[in-house]
Amino acid sequence: MKRTMIAALAACSILALAGCKQAGTGNDQNAAATAGGGAIDGTWKADLSTVQMNSKPDQLLLKDGKFTCATCTPPIDLAADGAFHPVTGRPYADSISVKVDDDHNVTRTDKKDGRVTSEGKYSVSSDGNTLTINFTDSSTPNVAPVKGSFIETRVDPAPAGAHAISGSWKPTKYANISDEALTVTYKLDGDTLHMNSAGQSFDAKLDGTDAPVKGDIGGTTVSVQKSGDAFTITSKRAGKVLSVTTLTPGADGKLAISNENKEDGSTMKYEANKQS
Repeated sequence: MKRTMIAALAACSILALAGCKQAGTGNDQNAAATAGGGAIDGTWKADLSTVQMNSKPDQLLLKDGKFTCATCTPPIDLAADGAFHPVTGRPYADSISVKVDDDHNVTRTDKKDGRVTSEGKYSVSSDGNTLTINFTDSSTPNVAPVKGSFIETRVDPAPAGAHAISGSWKPTKYANISDEALTVTYKLDGDTLHMNSAGQSFDAKLDGTDAPVKGDIGGTTVSVQKSGDAFTITSKRAGKVLSVTTLTPGADGKLAISNENKEDGSTMKYEANKQS
């Protein structure tokens, strides 16, 4: 699954949670931020119809009992036998299971500390040209899982003898994502931006210092800076920049979001509508 993209959508800017993406310091900047900050205040809901994605194709291979994802971060290479196998370097999983359901369907399940954190059901269309990933992201404890679908279009065929999910796939669109995951609330209080969405939250000062994302088991932090009405949010993990997202409130009651994933170079733009 595209966890970084799910996270960006899933909160219009929990932007950083799973690796999503996003300068000025001093009293003058903070004073200006406080004066013009009201535009970001309120509850916003992402509009999936406005999503524009730009990323390299996903490369999957399921052949001879082994599943590999060369473009995953980090890459995956394990037996597709339905058993859980240990993985390293993944903030939301320490073991992964890949089960072949039939010649067009595969189920991947991630666990961390013995608890399922996500499940993706990969289904290839009868003509072999469309891959639909129905996902359930339960990585945030004690809240309802995020559910939805991610659609990809084939750009390279599966190698001879490989399962139908094999080949290169171009990300196309998201669909049917849980409303709670598309909705985020922001509040600027003095020099601090508060965010709350789907069981995760942060309270970040506008001076660029790192603040923890509460409810995120991956240990993500965010820093926030403001220029005019725009907010730039940088997500990190263990000091490494994962992504940068810019939020720009408009007079039309819309929030423009641009997101750059620093790990894989992908970008995404979309809009959110103000709910209250």
